[in-house]
Amino acid sequence: MFGDLRQWFDPEKQPTVGRTPDYRFSLANERTFLAWVRTGLALIAGGLACAQFLPPLPVEHLREVIAIAMLLLGGVVALRAVDHWARTERAMRLGTELPGSKFPAILALVVAAGALLLIVAVAIKAVR
Repeated sequence: MFGDLRQWFDPEKQPTVGRTPDYRFSLANERTFLAWVRTGLALIAGGLACAQFLPPLPVEHLREVIAIAMLLLGGVVALRAVDHWARTERAMRLGTELPGSKFPAILALVVAAGALLLIVAVAIKAVR
């Protein structure tokens, strides 16, 4: 476990493992990492926006639950991004299969569930 964390904070050690990959692949890996970080930041910003600007919803504390869920999800996405970056870089250096991930599907399902929850809340408020 701590060896994996060291990859996050000590990228200079990476060249000692395997061969240096084509720089284009390393840069593509970095761009993917940055895209995930942007996604995490967007979720965090959305969580803060919900907490500050969303009017009270018909279900008590639903606004706060949505805001906290988005904030937590944003943090998880950021952590998952750096882990995936490090594992992908290591796999490229060792010439092994790139790590698979179910995380994009899970993230999509969670975001879709959150959207459905908001649709229901807005519909309930519109009926009242």
